[in-house]
Amino acid sequence: MHEPGPGSVALVGRVEELAALRQVIESGLAGGTGLAVVEGEPGVGKTRLVEEAVAEAGRRGAHVVRGDCFAGGGTPSMWPWVRVIGAILDSLPEPARERWLAGELGRLVEARGDGLAGPMMPADDSQFRLFERVAGVVGEASAQRPRVLVIDDLQWADLASLHLFAHLVTRLPGGTVLIGTLRTVAPVPGSEVTRLLATASRVPGLCRLRLGPLNPDEVAELVRRETGQDPGHDAARSIHARTAGNPFFVRELSRLFADTGVLTRVPTTVRDVVRDRMAGLDDDARGLLQIAALIGRDIELSLLARVAGLDLETCLHRLEPVEALGLLGPAPGNPFAVRFAHDLVRESVIGSTPRPQVPELHLRIADALDQAGPGDDSTAERLAHHLWAAGPLADPVRTATALIHAGRRAAAKSAVQAAERHLRSAAGIARTAGRPELELTALALTAAVGMQSRYGAATRDVLERAEQLAHGLGLEREATGFLFSRWLVHATLIELDRSGQVARRLLDQGQISEDPTVRTYGLRAWGLHQWHVGNIGESFRYLTRSSQLMHAARDEDPVRHDVELLMDGMLAETTALHGRVGEARAMFDRAEAAADDPYAITVWSSLSARTAAIAGDPAWALRVAERGIATDPDFSFVFLGNYQRLARCWARAVTGRDPAAAVAEARRLIDANLLDPVRTCVATWHGLLAEMQMAAGRLEDASVSLERAGHFLDAYRQRYAEGLILLLRARLLQARGEPAEVVRAAAERARALSAEREAHLFADRAEEFLAGLP
Repeated sequence: MHEPGPGSVALVGRVEELAALRQVIESGLAGGTGLAVVEGEPGVGKTRLVEEAVAEAGRRGAHVVRGDCFAGGGTPSMWPWVRVIGAILDSLPEPARERWLAGELGRLVEARGDGLAGPMMPADDSQFRLFERVAGVVGEASAQRPRVLVIDDLQWADLASLHLFAHLVTRLPGGTVLIGTLRTVAPVPGSEVTRLLATASRVPGLCRLRLGPLNPDEVAELVRRETGQDPGHDAARSIHARTAGNPFFVRELSRLFADTGVLTRVPTTVRDVVRDRMAGLDDDARGLLQIAALIGRDIELSLLARVAGLDLETCLHRLEPVEALGLLGPAPGNPFAVRFAHDLVRESVIGSTPRPQVPELHLRIADALDQAGPGDDSTAERLAHHLWAAGPLADPVRTATALIHAGRRAAAKSAVQAAERHLRSAAGIARTAGRPELELTALALTAAVGMQSRYGAATRDVLERAEQLAHGLGLEREATGFLFSRWLVHATLIELDRSGQVARRLLDQGQISEDPTVRTYGLRAWGLHQWHVGNIGESFRYLTRSSQLMHAARDEDPVRHDVELLMDGMLAETTALHGRVGEARAMFDRAEAAADDPYAITVWSSLSARTAAIAGDPAWALRVAERGIATDPDFSFVFLGNYQRLARCWARAVTGRDPAAAVAEARRLIDANLLDPVRTCVATWHGLLAEMQMAAGRLEDASVSLERAGHFLDAYRQRYAEGLILLLRARLLQARGEPAEVVRAAAERARALSAEREAHLFADRAEEFLAGLP
């Protein structure tokens, strides 16, 4: 982060605020952590205060890095963090830097990969993994040298950047200071910023500073320092009244005072001030300034020259009067760019640009970006923004293509909201232009983003439209893939009425298709639907057929690797439910031997641990759960990793290893990851929680958990483990000392229902329990 330059005016006022901010920074320099949020209206001096505070930290050896959030749709997603993490990585020794770049951080700071190469699967928690890597690299860097991270103008941050700020707030490593600034008005903080502030407020030691206006004496002092002249009592009072003590406005009016020595007319708004200062510019300089404002807060001189159709020397010459007026100045740390003096100046220039000229200027900027070639990571999203803003002046195919590329880049940085916005816009433009192939591409990517971000409800309409387009284009396999993804959405959210209808369609389509992949989709969806509703025998037979068919066709057209891992694991679990536990364990053993990456190990471990728990084998559950957790200790794969940790809790509780602590941890995991929204296996884990509570001697709690399990069974009708839940009710009755005939009747019900559904695992466990009754 740049320090105030030699021409900067010393900070006026803010004595208490500066002392508070320095105390926060001192904590980080001493090896602790520091967290501050500086708030206030535009122009009140938030950035200037932070600059003053961190300049001293830099002189004392801290590494100060700054990420700016800019207004306008042209700012790339995650931009402040691209800059901050890029600077931190550059400060590390080369081996460490390369190690971090090889993983998720490489996709954040470098233009490589698109983040959408994987299958449309349940949430893969890629954003969480990225955020954990950011916390990790900041921690490693701060252990070597204190770090001060400044994120300026949080009100303009994209959602992913806000979420990362909130994540880091709760994971701040020692030796690290995190400072954010944000406006309190123009715009008023949105709901996401409000949630961020709520998260920060729960962190001990948060320093939240709200900057107010300068008082009349401070206004007079600021005018004196700006102009070298004493404004006098009347002029100072007039400036204070008109500016309401806003430092930026005071400085702008000070320029008028410096030019004339008097203030015969005081403009009423910042926009009036900027308009007055622009009045002396000729048309060429004014046009150049308007182009610059549409480019952004920071403007590359070479790009500005290309847009204006000038050589660089002429462009610089025309900027001289603009810089003399203080509207533009050198960009900190970049001799090849200029920067607006303040966002308020840029906003005022844009507001003064004739509206009919704006689309044409955006198109010229887009053309200039294209002429420059691929550029850095920011170019894709900037190009898409300017083409979109050019509206009908831009070729729709070009705009849609650029938006698709921008969506891919945003997805690579786990900025899923920005990616979905780009891709939906691309689909809309392609549809209007009558380009179904292009629309299908955009929709397919939109669906992939949506399904990697916890199944947003809007994903369903995207998948339905994509299926229609694929059918219209004669793409049977692709259309079936979209339908299968729709089934996954409903099934994962336990919307079994809808998922059952879709599964039936897939099965019917597969039965008349010659394509083995289409047939496999149908068998798998129907087999897994039978698992959901509790028909274990039917599920086992359909999943076995689908596995045989897919393995026979694998060389011809393999289903994506991640899908295969999950489906093979589900077949193994269903095999165990069908009573073939030995076969199931052999299948899981083969999967364990073949697992050669963290995701594959997570899939194997999660499904194996879950199967071990419902089979009542704590040694098996503990072994596989702990191997999976050791592979992913940071809980990066939340969706699947939750099952590992729940199975470990269960195994510890039923073997007497601090069952009370295991119950508390399991309760927390269920509440955090299975209830909002309600996710698959929620009834099962409430049943297993009851078993843990029985092991802890908490029979009343166990009764409540079994009631909740029954509620979820009835409400969502996911009944694959209903036999186990009924058996646990019988065990609870026995633990409470109920008469033997009551316990026996409950166990008989569990055995009969399980046998009817061919859930022989539970039928056998019920038989064993019954055999032990008096």
